[in-house]
Amino acid sequence: MAAFKPRMSDEAVSAKTGKNWSRWFKHLDAAGGKKMTHQEIVAHLGDKHDVRPWWTQMIAVTYEQARGLREVHEKPEGFEISVSRTIEAPISKAFRAWTDEKVRQKWLSAKLTIRKATLNKSLRITWEDGPTNVAAAFAPKGTGKCQVVAQHSKLTNAKAAAKMKKFWGEALDQLKALLE
Repeated sequence: MAAFKPRMSDEAVSAKTGKNWSRWFKHLDAAGGKKMTHQEIVAHLGDKHDVRPWWTQMIAVTYEQARGLREVHEKPEGFEISVSRTIEAPISKAFRAWTDEKVRQKWLSAKLTIRKATLNKSLRITWEDGPTNVAAAFAPKGTGKCQVVAQHSKLTNAKAAAKMKKFWGEALDQLKALLE
């Protein structure tokens, strides 16, 4: 098994928190981090070290992953992945490609139910399997370009997360090809 590699560099975490990953891991090990819940680790970092909220989450999740307490993409309610693409098309066209069933069938081979739609901004979707959810987000990226993000949550395990990450990568590639 390959050694764990944090998503963020030692330099970045040290610049914002005063400690690199090795020092945080040693500190949390000594504080009993392996037996703490995620919330207890976050509280410890905030209360004892004045770490800002975003960084408490980053340090806690990275520590949990490094110590085998949490897998990559794992959240309390299951696994979650996200995939994005920048598309050379107006947001309205990309949004319509999700909401117009005839257009959607050209690039997405799945059944879904849109629960909530905010025009040209976001969609909340119940996925065809029922218990998992998809959030689609749309953001401008300059004239005639937009970013589309598909975030799939409540996945059962790392294998399902990897499968859906691949699925969404391919689906958004098909969307990009259709719209450009």
